[in-house]
Amino acid sequence: MKRPTRQKERDKQTTQETTDQEGVRTCPECDSSALIRSSDESEVSCEDCGLILEEETIDRGPEWRAFNHSERDSKSRVGAPTTQTMHDKGLTTTIDWKNKDAYGRSLSSDKRSQMNRLRKWQERIRTKDAGERNLQFALSETDRMASALGVPRSVREVASVLYRRALDEDLIRGRSIEGVATSTLYAACRMEGIPRSLDEVAAVSRVERMEIGRTYRYIAQELSLEMEPVDPKKYVPRFCSELDLSEEVQAKANEIIDTTAEQGMLSGKSPTGYAAAAIYASALLCNEKKTQNEVADVAQVTEVTIRNRYQEQIDAMGIHD
Repeated sequence: MKRPTRQKERDKQTTQETTDQEGVRTCPECDSSALIRSSDESEVSCEDCGLILEEETIDRGPEWRAFNHSERDSKSRVGAPTTQTMHDKGLTTTIDWKNKDAYGRSLSSDKRSQMNRLRKWQERIRTKDAGERNLQFALSETDRMASALGVPRSVREVASVLYRRALDEDLIRGRSIEGVATSTLYAACRMEGIPRSLDEVAAVSRVERMEIGRTYRYIAQELSLEMEPVDPKKYVPRFCSELDLSEEVQAKANEIIDTTAEQGMLSGKSPTGYAAAAIYASALLCNEKKTQNEVADVAQVTEVTIRNRYQEQIDAMGIHD
């Protein structure tokens, strides 16, 4: 049963939508232009007088309902969105590895052999030339390293876009694919504000740290990437969590970094070493002492670095140990 409205009680000529002299859509009842559409896109009404101007419009949503993520995935009839992390952007088809038909029944031996051949040729035709094979290898390496570093999906997308830009600009020539892929991932981490040091990235890569740094500087210069210096405070929460330190220590470490950075002591210093020294100093001040060796292992810096930065920081803070 349809809901009666004031619109149906009026003559068609009266209930037609009207516009003012400037062509703005207005309400035929009160000449107001404050028209709103309902959340389900089914009605257009006047916000001032409540007159319904449109109803029973086309519902452009699906005809099925889903109440959780698994139901939504099982009922959806479309594939995953396009992504830059795959060489074909996820537009090609794939053959499932399960040897079962549409009814869930196991395939015969002849059909299994046929499906194996189809899968093999499907993988071969997905990459039509050496360039696509290299891109596939580079993006798979990026995904592997990103998983090892625990960075979110957005960083992987940015890293894939940077690698594609480097490939279009012919910056790969004369350099290893792994080196460029690692450098773009490190650049993406810095662009997205995800604190990962060069040593951490090099630990999950198959190339040396020196090559990663050299390739990163070249890529950043050629692609005009504007990189801001890394803030040591971004490392503090992760390092404190791994050292099982309290929020009081974390707040004190941030205070030490802010105070000493205002005095210009941060310039030219490694952000990881600077953050590690601030954590070591704040842990001592808060009676949650950690050894220099423990802090150095978490921050992947040397104890000498922590001692030097620690002494500079407590002198600047006016603290005497």
